[in-house]
Amino acid sequence: MNFTRRRALRTVVAAAASAMMYEPLAQSGTSPPFTRVVPSTGERIPVVGLGTWITFNVGNDAIARDACADVVRAFVEGGGRLMDSSPMYGSSQDVIGHALRSTGLAQRVFPADKVWISQGARGREQIERSRTLWQVPRLDLVQVHNLLAWQEHLPTLFAMKAQKAIRYVGITTSEGRRHRDIEQIMSSHPIDFVQVTYNPLDREVEQRILPLARERRIAVIANRPFREGALTRALARKPLPAWSADVDATSWAQLVLKFIVAHPDVTCVIPATSRVDHVRENLLAATGRMPDEAMRRRIVEAIGRA
Repeated sequence: MNFTRRRALRTVVAAAASAMMYEPLAQSGTSPPFTRVVPSTGERIPVVGLGTWITFNVGNDAIARDACADVVRAFVEGGGRLMDSSPMYGSSQDVIGHALRSTGLAQRVFPADKVWISQGARGREQIERSRTLWQVPRLDLVQVHNLLAWQEHLPTLFAMKAQKAIRYVGITTSEGRRHRDIEQIMSSHPIDFVQVTYNPLDREVEQRILPLARERRIAVIANRPFREGALTRALARKPLPAWSADVDATSWAQLVLKFIVAHPDVTCVIPATSRVDHVRENLLAATGRMPDEAMRRRIVEAIGRA
């Protein structure tokens, strides 16, 4: 692609501004996780969060629920904050509530949930139920899940934000669906967050959604970084490139996550896991050296051949 001098200058300025937003969580201690700002407020959140789709849907299995609590403990103690769930995720919200109650860590997380009901008039009721299941005083972020009834839900969410019942409003999609609708809402409504699928193989959002998020000062959450495990399972059959050490990645999972969070317009990525070792591995992707654009292209090429 040929850039004009003006467009090239804008790109450099944007990259420099994003680099200023990309800082360690703390200056003391060992390898604090990097954070990015939420553009609408300037609040910082660590760039690696925790998803709960499938992995926390364990019902009333006491052993599995305690294992999820161990994951939450490792996540928060490792510097993580943003946890994402939805009423669509089976028992996940209740399992999160069990984890936060048993670990005593509710005050240290950034609860991100969704409204997912076709009747707009019942949205607030569902959100309150979600908050109760989480066992937190307030949900920080509520997103319209997969744009279901978004025309009815967004006014409710904006009213709840004005009343300080929630702090941020967002919308979500996954697997490349309804990107045109996402763009239209981003352009015409004062949302704080947008959640989309992004990884080295699913990069459509680079063309329009990520630049629009920068322009509109909207935080971006990247979902499905591992394609629900299919990507990391495929990569496990291949040796990790020696050059991954140049960005302090010791696994394919870390290389994928570093690719994602190194994009200047991504605020947070939310890999899901039910294993403590995996959550610790994922959190390490928010530390150390990060790939520049040349390295990100190299990652795409390596993964595309895997």
